[in-house]
Amino acid sequence: MGFPSCKIGLMVIVWIMASVSVTDANTYYVLTDGGSATQCTGLTDAPYPGSGTNQACAWSHPFWALNGSGEWNIQGGDTLVIGSGSYRMGIDAPNTGWCQAEWAYSCHLPPLPSGPSPGNPTRIVGAGWDQSCADPPELWGVERAWQIISLAGTDNATIACMELTDHSGCVEHHANPAIQCERDTPPFGDWAAIGIAASDSSNVTLKDLNIHGFASSGIHAGRLKDWTVLNVRIAGNGWVGWDGDIAGKDANTGTMRFKNWTVEWNGCAESYPHETINNCWAQTAGGYGDGVGTGETGGNWVIEDSIFRYNTSDGLDLLYTRLSSQIVIRRTQSYGNAGNQIKVNGPTRIENSLVVGNCGFFNGKSFTYNVDDCRAGGSALAFALRQNNAVSLINSTLTGHGDCLIIAECDDGTCNGSETITLQNNIFIGNQEFMDPNDTTCYIWFDQDNYYNAEIDYNVVYGAKIGGVGLSENDISQDPLIVDDTLITFDGHLKIGSPAIDSGLAAGSLGGLIPDHDLEGFSRPHGSSVDRGAYEFLSAVCPDCSGDTVVLENITYLSNTTCECTAATSITIGSGVTIKNGATVTFRSKIVKIEGGFHAEGGSMVIIQKE
Repeated sequence: MGFPSCKIGLMVIVWIMASVSVTDANTYYVLTDGGSATQCTGLTDAPYPGSGTNQACAWSHPFWALNGSGEWNIQGGDTLVIGSGSYRMGIDAPNTGWCQAEWAYSCHLPPLPSGPSPGNPTRIVGAGWDQSCADPPELWGVERAWQIISLAGTDNATIACMELTDHSGCVEHHANPAIQCERDTPPFGDWAAIGIAASDSSNVTLKDLNIHGFASSGIHAGRLKDWTVLNVRIAGNGWVGWDGDIAGKDANTGTMRFKNWTVEWNGCAESYPHETINNCWAQTAGGYGDGVGTGETGGNWVIEDSIFRYNTSDGLDLLYTRLSSQIVIRRTQSYGNAGNQIKVNGPTRIENSLVVGNCGFFNGKSFTYNVDDCRAGGSALAFALRQNNAVSLINSTLTGHGDCLIIAECDDGTCNGSETITLQNNIFIGNQEFMDPNDTTCYIWFDQDNYYNAEIDYNVVYGAKIGGVGLSENDISQDPLIVDDTLITFDGHLKIGSPAIDSGLAAGSLGGLIPDHDLEGFSRPHGSSVDRGAYEFLSAVCPDCSGDTVVLENITYLSNTTCECTAATSITIGSGVTIKNGATVTFRSKIVKIEGGFHAEGGSMVIIQKE
């Protein structure tokens, strides 16, 4: 009888301890006009008053959250809120007596303490992180610092609302000596290698971050579990954007969820302070250049509403997801990358995506140092399969001038014909090959003809070399009539009369594979049936925008529309008003005001008439 009583008592003690740890969590503040850890407690969001010690005020720098040995004073579950402004991270920043010039690379924040639970994370966040993140603080690395933030061994954490960068245009080990970073003799300069480094880390959220301009990579992370990345930009990092190839084993597990993720211009130098792109390089020159790359990994990757563009090798490279995995890509665009736009391995589902394989984008550009045009053939989309895998591409639009639009091949030699490739409701547009102007981009290439279980139908295939796969009964080989089929300015929206309109399989069919919305979130079908391709054609209907005093917000003027807004007194064009490519909109009033958040796409026409 005594043993069960002890067990219950232990459970009560554990619950009490957990409750105390949550209750005792503190919020600390950093302001540029704060004080030192001696002058301020850090527990109040207020500047240092100018005199006294232990005052109720904020610290002046994130390093004041450390003790004299460079270890955290904050505890797991605490929050560090950093006010707007610019903070030097490294040698000669405040409270860096624990740093030594000869080991300047180690002068950075230590691994963040783990939070007590996923619901009670440790946080480093910019002020306004839980609102609109209107003015994020800038944390910039110096003197060859390895990274700005470390999540080595960190579980249950949130990093949000910050700009992470450095103040140098150098790239580590670049082939051009003029922009190589100084690594041998201090002072090394205002550069850092990596924005965020992580390993053996779970239940982490990255949100509202702009990670750019580092000498090596934006994020260097592996052995992750259950990460969430929301509204994060990784851009202009000298070697790679997201580098998942770390020391030791790399495999990720759990669910890796990404939404509103922009990965661009990696493999290029970014100048400071103008942030112009230059000296783009890739593997032939000794660089790397993937937007996203990993080592051998597993995990369930869910990528939504994201963009991969202008990286000097592959855009999204998940070729090494060779362990237990599932990849889902929705409403995503990939274009202008010098290798494959998207490369995946294992069970994969791609829907409502735009893939433009203009893999010769960097050729002859002023910002190009040495990039491998159409690396590995430059096919727009590459599937790698293993035994019993199923992959699908649904309601997407693909074009390109690489070797093929789609390639599919067995990754490990174990394929036995049990693999399924489903391509339905898509638009495929071929072009003259970039590397061989005497040839045409092929539609589909399989490494083993008539071997895989191919379910291919209801596609529009135009201008591509058909090859052995051939066309299916319900495929259409006509011009799909999109808004702009020029690769550099490609716009896959459908024009009136397109054969893709109302000719696709119904939403929910193919066991639920056909989506009930399009790349931009508009519902399918809009007409009598679902349209083929990434975009549902929306009829040219103008919103009601006339009256005496008109204030316009959150209105979209669609392609193929010609609209007029008339007001007797005034028209205010406010936040969320978008005029799509191909639309013409006239605003007519005595007063026409344009506020922030208004966006007119290239190829649209805006006419303002004051009368």
